[in-house]
Amino acid sequence: MNRFSRALVIAPHPDDEVLGAGGTMAALSAHGCEVHVLVASQDKPPLYPADTAGLLRDEAQRAHELLGVASTEFLPHPSVELARMGVAELNSGIQRAIDRLRPDLVLAPFPDRHLDHKAVFEAAMVATRPLGAGAGIIAVALYETISETHWNAPHIEANFVPDWFVDVSDHIDAKLSSFAAYASQVQDYPGPRSLRALESLAIFRGSQVNLEFAESFHTVRRVSRFDVWGLE
Repeated sequence: MNRFSRALVIAPHPDDEVLGAGGTMAALSAHGCEVHVLVASQDKPPLYPADTAGLLRDEAQRAHELLGVASTEFLPHPSVELARMGVAELNSGIQRAIDRLRPDLVLAPFPDRHLDHKAVFEAAMVATRPLGAGAGIIAVALYETISETHWNAPHIEANFVPDWFVDVSDHIDAKLSSFAAYASQVQDYPGPRSLRALESLAIFRGSQVNLEFAESFHTVRRVSRFDVWGLE
């Protein structure tokens, strides 16, 4: 894996980060990379019960401890409403995280069926431009979110076609355990957000590149530097 020193994983909702990149987060942390998570929304009334946001924050804390996450930040925006927000308001929260953390790797959601995912993708593309703090970003990549990314209209909407695969064979147990920590979100199989379905996706992605388990990403930008790749 590249010698990234600080990674920022941007999630539209708590649990998206684990579904799409939990194994990669664990692998990065194990290799000495400082991993941070920014969650763009919270489940607030009137769409959700008053205790839902606090429950999910507690579940996220437990999940992230299992992955070695250094910090977790929740923006105050209501979930399912991100696409209706002013663009500047959503962009600014993500931009502040980029400016403060100065990551060299950013993982963001693929713009799939969920409008919140599309809105966060758009904001992330603005915040990660190679200007200011964004100039230090070595790689920007998009993760898939099981139960959302593949519910597209074929040949009409963009398909998720990965071009970067991360070996998570040593970290699949951490990924599954961290998603299990989101107990309120776990479904029974054959639900797409079941542990078996999540493991199956990792097996399938691994089989595409002759690995036991893998997570896959669509690269937006990647800058190769000899020191990053371990070349002198």
